[in-house]
Amino acid sequence: MPVVPLPAPRWKLQSVPMDARSGSTLSEKIVARACGRAQVRPGEVVTCRVDLALMHDSSGPRRVKSHLERLGARVWDPDRVVIASDHFVPAADAESAEFLALTRRWARDQGVERFYDMQGICHVVVQEHGHVRPGMFAVGADSHSPSGGALGAFMFGIGSTEMAGVLVTGEIWLRVPETWRVDWRGRLRPGVSAKDMMLLLCAELGMSNEYRVFEYGGEAVDALPQMERFVLCNMATELGADTGIVAPDATTLAALREAGATADEDLLQWRSDPDAGYARRLEYDATSLDPQVAAPHSPVNSRAVGRFGDVRIDQAYIGACTGAKLDDLRMAAEILRGRTVAAGRRLLIAPASTRTLRIASEDGTLATLAAAGAILLPSGCGACAGFGGGVLAAGEVCIASTARNFKGRMGSSDAEVYLGSPYTVAAAAVAGRIVDPREFLGRAAA
Repeated sequence: MPVVPLPAPRWKLQSVPMDARSGSTLSEKIVARACGRAQVRPGEVVTCRVDLALMHDSSGPRRVKSHLERLGARVWDPDRVVIASDHFVPAADAESAEFLALTRRWARDQGVERFYDMQGICHVVVQEHGHVRPGMFAVGADSHSPSGGALGAFMFGIGSTEMAGVLVTGEIWLRVPETWRVDWRGRLRPGVSAKDMMLLLCAELGMSNEYRVFEYGGEAVDALPQMERFVLCNMATELGADTGIVAPDATTLAALREAGATADEDLLQWRSDPDAGYARRLEYDATSLDPQVAAPHSPVNSRAVGRFGDVRIDQAYIGACTGAKLDDLRMAAEILRGRTVAAGRRLLIAPASTRTLRIASEDGTLATLAAAGAILLPSGCGACAGFGGGVLAAGEVCIASTARNFKGRMGSSDAEVYLGSPYTVAAAAVAGRIVDPREFLGRAAA
């Protein structure tokens, strides 16, 4: 499909002189605490103490074990480490089984008790169990670690070599990023989700936002459920930013309590000062946002769904940390209730965690998806990362709720992957082509 030229940006921009400010942004406050200073400013290089280190079976023990052995070192604090097996699960071959066995042995040998084996995708599991809290300075050996920002933490992705250093010292250096404030006024309309918000941002802001933090706010963000805020922060990665963050509020505290974590009102202090110096302020109108779809082979190729014409699909995939949480499955169920997947098409669903699967089973969501003809896959990263069931053959076209659609990521480099919200993916599964999901909302199934 030819790439359509970008429309004119729809945001209002305000520059703030950096020398005219006195307050700190939320991210700067967290970094300052982590490095033991009263205040930090963008561009400074500081060394920070790590509150939490997250790894999975692909980026974790199989990568860092040899580093620690050569150093004759052990994990500095096992209670601050969380590991989840999510990439090679369930093992489809002997090599995958060995990676999983190594992960299990290493977690046991290092005394890491927070090991979630085959319980779901690490970014989702770590929040479901209440390990991420407002004000934390955290790292993860996976690019989508900014997901932790949904709970008011400063969390970013690092490579395996950097993670080895963190595991030994409990510290990491950081260039303090500048903060861009993104406000969404108004409320999202039915059939529009946080995924659509992020696809629009990818199209307008691109993927070259290094040394930046995107702080999200405004009425639309305040109204989002916790796991929709997760999407905003998760996909800061697709913007090329260091991380994304949302200031904690009553929704955050409720999510922490549901996860079994202590959630005192004191946590609400973690927010930007009224006179914080943002490098940029962007403002969007949530009420005018249409469902978005990203064309192959990048999230920046996003446009309103109505601009895609007649794009036939072979597969619809609802999976990944970004797109298979409980809220996502419920969005899909809204579209699929009383309908069936189009003939000759396939709808694959890989719930983001076993907890998600259990609740979806108990509340009837799973039954709705199954009745429509969805095929259930194991919880884990699966086809999103090119592992397990659901990879694509040459020439096939897929629409997915994942965060990225780079060439060859979901199988053959000759396949095409479009991105959309769970609403949009489910609607395409029913229609057999990319359509506006709002056509199916509020209209009884035939």
